[in-house]
Amino acid sequence: MRLAINIDHVATLREARGGVEPDPVTAAGICELAGAEGIVCHLREDRRHINDRDVRLLRETVKTKLDLEMAATDEIIAIAIETLPEMVTLVPEKRQELTTEGGLDVRGHRNHLQDVVREFHKHEIAVSLFIDPVAEQIEAARAIGADMIEIHTGEYANARSEKEQVSLLATIRAAAQRGVQLGLGVNAGHGLNYVNIAPVAAIPEIQEVSIGHAVIARAVFVGLDRAVREMRELVR
Repeated sequence: MRLAINIDHVATLREARGGVEPDPVTAAGICELAGAEGIVCHLREDRRHINDRDVRLLRETVKTKLDLEMAATDEIIAIAIETLPEMVTLVPEKRQELTTEGGLDVRGHRNHLQDVVREFHKHEIAVSLFIDPVAEQIEAARAIGADMIEIHTGEYANARSEKEQVSLLATIRAAAQRGVQLGLGVNAGHGLNYVNIAPVAAIPEIQEVSIGHAVIARAVFVGLDRAVREMRELVR
């Protein structure tokens, strides 16, 4: 299993003061040196954390894999095609949300998303869809030609009891199995941390986990290099 680190919240801290530090581009380099096998950033329409300059410099400096999370809007699609990350992950996006709140409705936006996937494939950019662990959405992702899915693990991460967590983990496992059966690559992410990552990492069908906030929060106390290395060991 691969570990990708989302560096959005390094940029969030920078934007809290409106200055230039800490630099998410520098953070990405530290993460890679510590063993991260991918860098994730979300270029939101409102540019609340990652900005255009970050994406451009990340493309120039990331040595592993750059995954650009984004809404399927014309402006951001154009930036992605100009930047050419190895992969884009299409996510739903609402201005008022603190973070992505749920999976993409692939079935409800099938025609538009199919066109977007085709456009990215013209430029040899792999496409992942961030979806809830629901069979119908997984099948829709396959139908429109996506290369992979990222299973939304937020409900599992926020489970209030062990029983609920076990049930939600089973749902994630079934979704991962269905994705593989359909020939999709399967990633997972959202809300994963040092306490709850192990059961998800143990699902053999999941190829990569994307973790951001937990690692950046841990880095405040132990440093970014150590925070990434500790998570890497848990994922392994």
